[in-house]
Amino acid sequence: MADKYEIRVPALQVRQGDRHIYCFAIDGKQVLSFTAVSRVKRSSTGGLDGYQRPEVLTHIRAIRRYLESPEAMLPNAVVLAFDSRVRFEPYRRRNVVDYSTTGEIVIPVDETLDEASKPALLVDGQQRVAAIRDADVAEFPVAAVAFIAQDEEEQRSQFILVNNSKPLPKGLIHELLPDTTGYLPPKYARRQLPALIMTRLNLDEDSPFKGAIATPTSPEGYIKDNSVLRMIENSLYDGALYQYRDPEDGSGDIEQMVLHLKIFWSLVESTWPIEWKLIPRKSRLTHGVGIQSLGYVMDALTDGYAADRLPKLKLDKKLDQLHAISAWTEGVWYLDSDDQRKWNSLQNTPNDIKLLTNLLLRTVGTSV
Repeated sequence: MADKYEIRVPALQVRQGDRHIYCFAIDGKQVLSFTAVSRVKRSSTGGLDGYQRPEVLTHIRAIRRYLESPEAMLPNAVVLAFDSRVRFEPYRRRNVVDYSTTGEIVIPVDETLDEASKPALLVDGQQRVAAIRDADVAEFPVAAVAFIAQDEEEQRSQFILVNNSKPLPKGLIHELLPDTTGYLPPKYARRQLPALIMTRLNLDEDSPFKGAIATPTSPEGYIKDNSVLRMIENSLYDGALYQYRDPEDGSGDIEQMVLHLKIFWSLVESTWPIEWKLIPRKSRLTHGVGIQSLGYVMDALTDGYAADRLPKLKLDKKLDQLHAISAWTEGVWYLDSDDQRKWNSLQNTPNDIKLLTNLLLRTVGTSV
C-alpha cells in the first residue's frame, strides 16, 4: 500500500444548530492510521498537551479477548475530532429530511506523518481501538461519530462533555479544566477557576506546592489534588480569595489569588519543613484534613486583606502558636476536653475537618 492514500466511507452528515457531526462505520484496524491518541502531559514550558487518559492494559486485554470471541459486538461509537483536511462529499440525491445528508467522508492518510500531525484525534474509544488493533481478527468494523474541531481547546471541551457520564478519573478532569473553553457542565464549570489556580501552584517555581500535588502530569506528587481543590474552592466562594473574584461572571484576579496562597502556604512550609515533605500517611499536615483545616485558618487570618498586606499581619507568629497543640506526625490531638485522638486517627471527613479547624482557630485566637 502506498504511503499516501484516502479512506472513503459512506457517512451521514447531521446538522446540529450551526455545526455538523458525521456518523459512519469504519474498520477499527484502520482508525490509528489517521488518528492520534493524545495523552495528557505537560510541555517543557508547563503547558498542557493532549487530553486522553493513559491506556489501561488490563482493560484492553479483556476487550481483546472478547473481540476474538464469535459473538463479539461493540455497539458504542468511537468519537473522533477531525481537522480541516478531512472533508464530506454529499451524494447527489434528494434528502428525506433537511437536517440529514448522505455522502462520503474522505480521510487523507499519510503513513509518513508523526502522531501529532495526523488529521484526527481520538476523543473517546481509546481502549476499544487499542484492543481492536491488537486482536487476532482480520477486521472489526466500528461505528464512529466525528466532528470538525476548530482548535485543541474545543477538543478538550468535547472530551469532557463526552465523558461526563462515565467514571472518568477526576485527576484528569482537573488537569483539563484550566485549558478548556466552551460549555461545561455546572459541576465542572464551578471547578474551572480552582483548577487553574491549583495548576499554577503545582507548576510555579516559587510555590510551596511545586510538584507536590498529585496529578496525571505530576505523578510524583504526594498531596491529593482534590484536597487542594477543596481548600481553594472554599476560599474562593466563602473565604479570603473571594475578594479577588467577580461573583457575576466567576472570573477573578488569578495573579493575586496565587500570590495570596503562596504567601500563606510558604509560611506553613517554613513552620513545619519536615512535616511538609512527608506523604499523608506519615503526616496529617499534607493529608486532606490538614490541608483543608489550614485553609480555613488562612481564611480566618487573612480575609479582607489583599496579598500585599499579608506580610504585615505577622502570620508566622500566628502559625508558631500552633506548634504546642499540633500532632502532625506523632502524639495526640486534644480536640476537646473529652475528645483526644492519636495523631493519625484524624480522617478527611467533614466532622474531623471541623474539629481540627476549631482547635487551630481557638489556638490562634480566632473563632469559627
